[in-house]
Amino acid sequence: KSSLRETSTCSSVKTSGIFVSPYALNLSSFTKLIKRLKEKHPEFSKEEIADAVAAVRKMNKGVLSGLAISSIEEKASAIL
Repeated sequence: KSSLRETSTCSSVKTSGIFVSPYALNLSSFTKLIKRLKEKHPEFSKEEIADAVAAVRKMNKGVLSGLAISSIEEKASAIL
């Protein structure tokens, strides 16, 4: 007798109204990116930093894949 496990994914809508897909960027990479940006720009909140990363995604035709993390960091820093 076999059983199937239910799986679920989690996604959210940020307060700015931007849908954040759980597949938009590897979660550990995203966490590292936010941490690096927070260390570089301690005057900004994590939400402001996430908004800057979302702006980078928007400028890149709605995706971050194909961009190096250092490139995303550089572009988000310029926005901040």
